[in-house]
Amino acid sequence: MKAISIGLLGLGTVGSGVVKIIKNHQDKLMHQVGCPVVIKKILVQDLHKNRPVDVETGLLTSNADEILFDEEIDVVIEVMGGVQETKDYLISALQQGKHVVTANKDLMALHGSELLTVASEHGCDLFYEASVAGGIPILRGLVDGLASDRITQMMGIVNGTTNYILTKMSDEGRSYEGVLKEAQELGFAEADPTADVEGLDAARKMTILATLGFSMHIDLDDVKVSGISNITEEDLRYGKQLGYTMKLIGYAHREGEKVEVSVAPTFLSNNHPLASVQNEYNAVYVYGEAVGETMFYGPGAGSLPTATAVVSDLVGVMKNLRLGVNGRSAVTPQYQKRLKDNGEKYSKYFLRIHVQDEVGVFADITSIFAKHGVSFEKILQLPIKKNETSEIVLVTHRASLTNYDLILQELNDLNAVKEVKSAYRVVRKSL
Repeated sequence: MKAISIGLLGLGTVGSGVVKIIKNHQDKLMHQVGCPVVIKKILVQDLHKNRPVDVETGLLTSNADEILFDEEIDVVIEVMGGVQETKDYLISALQQGKHVVTANKDLMALHGSELLTVASEHGCDLFYEASVAGGIPILRGLVDGLASDRITQMMGIVNGTTNYILTKMSDEGRSYEGVLKEAQELGFAEADPTADVEGLDAARKMTILATLGFSMHIDLDDVKVSGISNITEEDLRYGKQLGYTMKLIGYAHREGEKVEVSVAPTFLSNNHPLASVQNEYNAVYVYGEAVGETMFYGPGAGSLPTATAVVSDLVGVMKNLRLGVNGRSAVTPQYQKRLKDNGEKYSKYFLRIHVQDEVGVFADITSIFAKHGVSFEKILQLPIKKNETSEIVLVTHRASLTNYDLILQELNDLNAVKEVKSAYRVVRKSL
């Protein structure tokens, strides 16, 4: 069998890792697929830039057409990022009969269905394992390993930047701003960290996971999102007192025919498998009706972990080439999208409330919760020395999101309540 010829779009952190793995693991790839793997062209913006990997100058081009319309190139690997221009490139590649491997979560979350349709129409593979959780084979686990099961729940830490920040804040008692600055200096956080810290990156990944896991087309707009920028040292300290660890959790749950997908700071009980996932590591906890609980854990980013997922997809493409079954792996969603309304979404909640330190206030607060049928699991009441204010920390039993929103509104309207300082979802070991 002739060599498989690769066109690589992008030579940044992940692209460099792909080059290294293809070069250093050539014997392994030969054993897997029975032929050499050759990178023919690499698209870059700057032909003369210094790079972390040695490549022959003749391999580099700034003209995408030299890859997209080269009949000798079999597979296009996209690790350049971006959405609209990148989408146009990949559609062109698929229309030319080239198979595509991408690590682009933004693109797949927004336009994955369209790209998969084009791939199917042209008998091409489109694989995107590296778009979620870096080197963790979670998508392959859902599509292949758990193919016979019915997935009812997925929750995970799918953003390494926020997990690093929350780990440092919790372990060292430091402020959000201070740890964010350190994360930027270490390269864990971007100069503009908005996509990470406001939960957008995690939401894109959960869109992809939910679409695959539930076999239902989930849009990014279907994901309810909040980030970590308002979390304080006090929140984490009270959480510790009550036996909880804070994580930014992507959550997808199917009940009957309806689903919900969200990303939010969440207090996990310390015995939950995700509570021990530290620093930049990622993990996804999956519950299937037949298999029960499983967890996928590993590095969620970085040059070589992500490149490993990319090259694993490349191996999948090459095996399909040998078998002559390219373009047949994409399965259209089985179920029509049906989303839960707020009255069907249930959780426990943590609230920190500053109130006037006077008789009857706690009774007023209790009556609001009782009115909506919500009881307390845990209560802390602490005096604050200044301004004759008390702080009440509550953990509720399960409540619908509808009732929770009404409770928050009525608490804010209560004269004795100075401020609802914070409110977070709470998840215990067993859901």
